[in-house]
Amino acid sequence: MTDFTNPHFAEPRWLWLAVLGPLFLLALQRYSALARRRQLASMVSAHFVVELTRSFSPMRRWIKDLVLLIAVAALGLALARPQWGQQESGGQVLGQDTVFLLDCSRSMLATDVTPSRLQRAKLAIRDFVQRQAHGRVGLVAFSGQAFLQCPLTYDFGAFEEALSAADEKTIPIPGTDVGRALDEGFRAMNKASGRKLAILVTDGEDLEKGGIKMAEALAKTNLMVYAVGVGTSAGSEIRVVNEQGRQELLRDKKGEVVRSRLDESTLQAIAKATGGAYFPLGPVGEGLAKVQLSVNNLDSDSGSAPVNKLGVDRFHVPIAIGLLLLAIESLVGTRRRSTANQSLPTN
Repeated sequence: MTDFTNPHFAEPRWLWLAVLGPLFLLALQRYSALARRRQLASMVSAHFVVELTRSFSPMRRWIKDLVLLIAVAALGLALARPQWGQQESGGQVLGQDTVFLLDCSRSMLATDVTPSRLQRAKLAIRDFVQRQAHGRVGLVAFSGQAFLQCPLTYDFGAFEEALSAADEKTIPIPGTDVGRALDEGFRAMNKASGRKLAILVTDGEDLEKGGIKMAEALAKTNLMVYAVGVGTSAGSEIRVVNEQGRQELLRDKKGEVVRSRLDESTLQAIAKATGGAYFPLGPVGEGLAKVQLSVNNLDSDSGSAPVNKLGVDRFHVPIAIGLLLLAIESLVGTRRRSTANQSLPTN
């Protein structure tokens, strides 16, 4: 049985064609009719005009014009995508838009996880998207600044290309500004959607100290941040390539070797501020799998299953009506059925 609940148009901006299209066509029809009359009147006398048009049926012409007007209106309605009834689109948590915030600062070159923090994070994200993602995914790379590396897309191939291109040279400004990354991730999302999911993948060294404050501000926009920590609490030295192309230990302004450590407390605070959760990435990326499990459990506890209710497209109905009317219009003639007794006068 057909469900007629919640009738609406998915693309209402096309309704102008269903209204203005027939009006414009009507004006053309009236202009054409007047032009025909004037042309006949200029060619023959009024008496002959009556005789010449005796076989013409104004009613049939009116029916043809009306059918054509309705057909144009039907095509306009089809473009507006009428919908009624509902269908459920089930899915996992990443059926919704998800933006990954990837730390590309030099601290991610630390090797306390192999082959390095950055490479391990990229491998885990790629594996997770291939196995788990069902909705649009996007990527923001950040260090001292943040950059939208890949807008939200269903094209996982394009996402993986952007992910592969991200490295410590992607953002030329040094540092680690988690607050900017969160803000850029929020800007990349659909503001009209409900809950917005961002997965922050970093070692947590927020040098600008703006991450927690920005998370608290964005929590009001339904942004939920899941923080995934990369590295270990013991930390590691950072090896960089110098101008001669050789690897050397990164040193601070005092000449001391920089040792980077995973800052779990900052990441926990950021996640907590938005209602999300924190998980360590782990040696094989299991932290990202825990993100999905956590959001699934959150939906289950709140009584809202991760199911989208979508309107059912019915554009085929006005299309079928329009095509049928066009066929009828072509079959309807403008002459009367019987013209046996109608002829031009003879001398």
